[in-house]
Amino acid sequence: MFPIIEEIDLHGLTVDEALPKLDDFLYVAFQAGLYRVWVIHGKGSGILRREVGRYLSKHPLVRFHRAADPHHGGIGATQVELSEW
Repeated sequence: MFPIIEEIDLHGLTVDEALPKLDDFLYVAFQAGLYRVWVIHGKGSGILRREVGRYLSKHPLVRFHRAADPHHGGIGATQVELSEW
């Protein structure tokens, strides 16, 4: 049995590479019964963080999202609360 992973590391990827991986991750996390996950996108220029935020805002499995607390990466990561369908 594989461990349930609560985070995905996207930093270093382009937006076009990152968003499909993020989508797959969200569905796997939801099916595993997770209600909170973290998306690591890095700080960089902020492009990936901004586009991840836009994507999460429209995703049907996402209840809400916000910058992670300092322990989980601060502005270099996003905390995501999944819906409870």
